[in-house]
Amino acid sequence: MNRLDWLRYGPFHAQLVVIRRCNLSCGYCNEFDETSDAIDPALLRARIDKLAALGTLAIEFTGGEPLLHPEIVDLVSYATRKGFAQRKLISNAYLLSPEKVRELNRAGLTHMQISLDGAKPNDVTVKVLKPLAKKLEHVKQNADFIVTLSAVVGAAPPDEVREVIEFAQTHGFRPRVLLIHGGDGQLELSRENVDLYRSIEERLGRRWRQAGNYRSRLLETGRAPFKCRAGSRYLYIDEFGKVRWCSQTREFWGKDLLEYGLSDLREQFDTVKGCNASCTVGCVRNNSKMDEWRPQRRAEPVRRGVHLPVV
Repeated sequence: MNRLDWLRYGPFHAQLVVIRRCNLSCGYCNEFDETSDAIDPALLRARIDKLAALGTLAIEFTGGEPLLHPEIVDLVSYATRKGFAQRKLISNAYLLSPEKVRELNRAGLTHMQISLDGAKPNDVTVKVLKPLAKKLEHVKQNADFIVTLSAVVGAAPPDEVREVIEFAQTHGFRPRVLLIHGGDGQLELSRENVDLYRSIEERLGRRWRQAGNYRSRLLETGRAPFKCRAGSRYLYIDEFGKVRWCSQTREFWGKDLLEYGLSDLREQFDTVKGCNASCTVGCVRNNSKMDEWRPQRRAEPVRRGVHLPVV
């Protein structure tokens, strides 16, 4: 791909599933199972090679829980050698030890995202502060990479979400807030949690807002339309090696990554995604925002028997 084509359609960010299995089973999550094996490292290296050939700037290892993959450190190291500008990983932190953090340092990891649903275990989640606080302190002490600690609004009582934000700020993590969504990636919050989000937004200030402050727009009107460039600027590659629009639409559309090329990037760049107006998937919005001024001319294909109109 030449430089001009990359500037017009090339991928900024790719999330690569390395294992679908997770060591937890959070009640709101639809991105894991409890039985599948780690994906063959040779297949994953081939997918990393292809993403590098497409000119992808940042690669993010995800799952499931990517630290369950026995060769995750080697995969991060391989991505470093392939020249990705950023090498990222999403984790629930349960499997992080000081030595694992130091191994990831040596492998060249640049960013890690950890999300916490609250402060105490409940019927929905154990991905909370109480069992993880000491482990997170060790992460901060040993990590050379940037760690973002996200609070998830919607899975625990409001005071616990505030406690997560306070912990992130006082311990030197990058604080962030995520909005819980349904299995289709659409907004799903109670009135109480809307009020909670407002108070956190006021506390953190303008600097942490993303993609035109879409979260506030979603809460105000239920809609925050944007020109979604999933399949182009942002790629989600599932465990089968299929490019999907995102983790929440993986049952709808897909194409094998190893067969992906410029025509596919261009086509998906120009395709309207009918789910865009109430989407909560921040990584898609963030990687689409610089192209908001450019048109989309291709209508979305039929989804589950319903044609969603161009908006």
